[in-house]
Amino acid sequence: MNPLSDAPIGTHTTSTHHAQHNPRAARYIRLIAIVSTFGGLLFGYDTGVINGALIYMMRDLGLTPLTEGLVTSSLLLGAAVGAVLGGRLSDRNGRRKNIMFLAFLFLVGALACALAPNIPAMVLSRFMLGLAVGGASVSVPTYLAEMSPAKQRGRMVTQNELMIVSGQLLAYASNAIIGNLWGEQHGVWRWMLALAALPAIALWLGMLIVPESPRWLASQGRFREALRVLRTVRHEHEADVEFKGIRHVAERHATAGRGGWGDLSTPWIRRIFLIGVGLAVVQQATGVNSIMYYGTQILAVSGFGKETALLANIANGVISIAATLLGIRLLGKIGRRPMLLTGLSGTTLSLLFIGLLSSLLGVSELRAYLVLAAMTLFLAFMQGFVAPVTWVMLSEIFPMRIRGFAIGFAGSVLWMVNFAIGLGFPSLVAYTGISTTFFVFFSFGLFAIAFVKWFLPETRGRSLEAIEAELRTMHEGV
Repeated sequence: MNPLSDAPIGTHTTSTHHAQHNPRAARYIRLIAIVSTFGGLLFGYDTGVINGALIYMMRDLGLTPLTEGLVTSSLLLGAAVGAVLGGRLSDRNGRRKNIMFLAFLFLVGALACALAPNIPAMVLSRFMLGLAVGGASVSVPTYLAEMSPAKQRGRMVTQNELMIVSGQLLAYASNAIIGNLWGEQHGVWRWMLALAALPAIALWLGMLIVPESPRWLASQGRFREALRVLRTVRHEHEADVEFKGIRHVAERHATAGRGGWGDLSTPWIRRIFLIGVGLAVVQQATGVNSIMYYGTQILAVSGFGKETALLANIANGVISIAATLLGIRLLGKIGRRPMLLTGLSGTTLSLLFIGLLSSLLGVSELRAYLVLAAMTLFLAFMQGFVAPVTWVMLSEIFPMRIRGFAIGFAGSVLWMVNFAIGLGFPSLVAYTGISTTFFVFFSFGLFAIAFVKWFLPETRGRSLEAIEAELRTMHEGV
């Protein structure tokens, strides 16, 4: 498939100069981004905290490689279910209400994990927490994409990615502090898990003061409310122009009823749907979460002590934030496809390096430092290029009619692949070794590069309505 042209589509693109005319709108947009991305912070903390907590849970709960994988991956299985439910519920009840419900679920899940008395209770609690993580992974980017002006959309959606990696760094840092100060105490991992309750409360309170998505309001026929919201986050003239496009698309979809599986009988919708699902697989095929969940263990096996591995793992969080900040800048200047291809090339080579280092060098501090360097290189490409583009494009490419449903399903597929990696990684390492495991991820990376090169469209610089119109025109003839 030929990629879309990278040039903006004249009348469909909304100018971002409204901030010069309406500073109040610009401040309100920033507030919306800060508040809603607390969902990303929770996403990051709850997926990253297990990285350091597992070492102490293994001691206190007697985890085996199998139960270690179950505790880690139960959250991911919950996230797969939560992504589907989150997409559907955000279509039915609204993006804002759904995020508020997820904040409550984050709070309950975090406390349940911290208080879990045994392995079965921990697995169940992690599954519950995963429902919130999966729901947030699709609901927050969708909300941000629908609230933001076209030329700011990449930057705003990627702020969620910044909060995800910030949450992971917060988890790594708090794990290192708690582990080095109180690591000998029984149940120290409970405090690591319980800290996630604080941002959950902040997210719920913050969502009380932000508006509903104007595009969701329009999809419900609430056009007057949609226009009113647009005029609070745009210059008035730009709001009116954008509203006309939103209303046109909403009225066209309204005659067909609620979006869902039946829409996939339309060839162009089905093709875009499958491309989005493929993109979700590509993001996880890099093996990123083998590093995010088991980085401390990888470093410990390579040659670091337990406490040193906890401290060294903070470097992964720091480089993730720095790379994401770079990605935010690049999204406004570089097309989505070249960014993704660059990122996948870098991550694939980094996986090869980790495999070679683990194969050629014996266990030592030298090997541990070199593996750490390869891991940080991997995360620089992953968080700076691959992850931001993935979530931005998943929030962009699906038509309004099936957006919540489609991003929910794609997110579910993403989390199912994540689940398979999280569950299988400890056992795979135990039976084949670190080097063979990372050679497998290297081969996955090669397939991911080929998929992006041949199938992914370009979407930078267009309004959501313009992307839908052009993809429809392109694929109706395919």
